[in-house]
Amino acid sequence: MDINTTGLPRYIAIEGPMAVGKTTFTKRLAEIFNYETLLETSDANPFLERFYQNRRQAALPTQLFFLFERARKIQELRQADMFKPVRVADFIIEKDRLFAEINLDADELKLYENIYAHLTLDAPTPDLVIYLQAPADILLQRVQHRGVKAEQNIEMDYLCQLIDAYTRFFHYYSASPLLIVNAAEIDFTKDEDFRDLVKFLLSATSGRHYYNPRQTII
Repeated sequence: MDINTTGLPRYIAIEGPMAVGKTTFTKRLAEIFNYETLLETSDANPFLERFYQNRRQAALPTQLFFLFERARKIQELRQADMFKPVRVADFIIEKDRLFAEINLDADELKLYENIYAHLTLDAPTPDLVIYLQAPADILLQRVQHRGVKAEQNIEMDYLCQLIDAYTRFFHYYSASPLLIVNAAEIDFTKDEDFRDLVKFLLSATSGRHYYNPRQTII
């Protein structure tokens, strides 16, 4: 793939709701840029299937497991030599609170916030955040298509809640340069879709940018 990678961000984070394409895009970026990856391992959460079967009952252990795992990965990143490796991650630590606010009751959220505050101090700030968007019906189709057993009880209402939470969060996000991508019609396994987005993201070095595969707006 003939792409000029001069001046690449050293730490890129990909975000967005489940099934939007975060991990596939992250792995392909790592491959062409020769980046190390920092990936979530959702399938390692022993509470996840129970959560999708009964969100209210399993919310707290599910959320705390994710928090500890994400904080551990961020801690490893913070302790590494940031001047040598370059990395691309399929999450930012702030996303954990979005899920907590949706899934936990008031008392659980108070406990969660106390733990979160102690675990996430000095998390490195990405040099670029890429936020992938897609409507809930498309996300649900992708969830069903990929056939992960633990996800088959996901409801449309829950996906809508996640999308709303992400939309509110990134409306005010200003910690890093931000690229907002309409991923509804993007297939990150297709070279053309992937190449076009990569070429655009290389220009998103500051401020806020928007990418639509049919009509690109800066």
